[in-house]
Amino acid sequence: MTEHKFTSKLGRRAFLAGTAATSFTIMKSSLVRGTEANSAIELGMIGCGGRGNWIAKLFAKAGTYRFVACADYFQDRVDAFGGKFEIKPDRRHSTLSGYKRLLESKLDAVVIETPPHFHPEEAAAAVEAGKHVYLAKPVAIDVPGCLGIAESGKKATAKRLVFLVDFQTRANEFYREAARRVHGGDLGKLVCGEAHYPWQGGGSGTDSPDPEQRLRNWYCTLAISGDVIVEQDIHALDVATWFINADPVRAFGTGGRTLRKFGNIWDHFSVIYWFPGDFVLTFSSVKIIPGHKDEIRCRIFGSEGVVFTDYYTEVRISGKKPYPGGTNDNLYQSGAETNIQEFYRSVTQGNYANTTVAPSVRSNLTCVLGRTAAYSGKVVTWDEMMRAAEKLEPDLRGLKA
Repeated sequence: MTEHKFTSKLGRRAFLAGTAATSFTIMKSSLVRGTEANSAIELGMIGCGGRGNWIAKLFAKAGTYRFVACADYFQDRVDAFGGKFEIKPDRRHSTLSGYKRLLESKLDAVVIETPPHFHPEEAAAAVEAGKHVYLAKPVAIDVPGCLGIAESGKKATAKRLVFLVDFQTRANEFYREAARRVHGGDLGKLVCGEAHYPWQGGGSGTDSPDPEQRLRNWYCTLAISGDVIVEQDIHALDVATWFINADPVRAFGTGGRTLRKFGNIWDHFSVIYWFPGDFVLTFSSVKIIPGHKDEIRCRIFGSEGVVFTDYYTEVRISGKKPYPGGTNDNLYQSGAETNIQEFYRSVTQGNYANTTVAPSVRSNLTCVLGRTAAYSGKVVTWDEMMRAAEKLEPDLRGLKA
């Protein structure tokens, strides 16, 4: 599997491999940059792998978008995607730099569904090119990448561009109302919390000396995925930091790879986070556990009650000011559908507040802090992590530029 190195420099790399698709639709607005009245929002897909193809169907279902270009490192992926969504051959771009050629063409927005390491580079280039951005989570895998996304979000607002990060939980009505109530004081003084993410999957992958095969199995490479605590566990830690509404002060953690056969990422983490006001959050994650029901849960305890959330089941508040909440119906899809709808409204109505960026950067950095603490086996403070600004740099030698 690809080796990695740590560096404090911000080097610029690019890569394409993720997902995409879309469909032709009619829009009754003339407010979209670069489009005429009664036309669809023209999209470019950067990353044509599994997630990209899946979410492209939802963009098509929305009826307000049309994919006109696509990019991915792999030619077979761009051809398959392009054929599915009737994209002209000369607008299907491959190799590591294909996304740059996509951004040079006429289109309104991009959907970025590549592996997380490449998000900051591609998002920054898209904003610079004047395109609206719909970005998959996590936004980055290290401190420099997170700071780059924060800067891109600010630049997007200044340039009157929409920049949306696709967290399904933050698009759900029950999660939103629960967060509003927690921030309004319904739990009283926050005391402590817990979050965890056990998952049956996560064990796929193969070891190969071929760089292109390793790229296809990017999930197992630390310097591309960020390890599971960043790539997946952010779902749980994002909810926790959303409710707590603060940066952690420090963290201590442990973990390892007991079950994983391939790659250089771990299969379990256990982290304790300390937040301002002596609030403590305990977090655990384990993958490749057959027979265990998948859970993405968070509970925050306060002096007046407790909020409980699970990605797969329900959201509720119990205590002196209860909130019955509700059950989640296929949140993985419904949350993405809501984000796609809100992205469209923001573009057509000129809403450039881009409120999803800052909280996404916060939760992403919280994941990086947990990984850093667990890898070191020591207490690591937020300030120490930010000063070190370690960057994970994958070995992309042997790939087509």
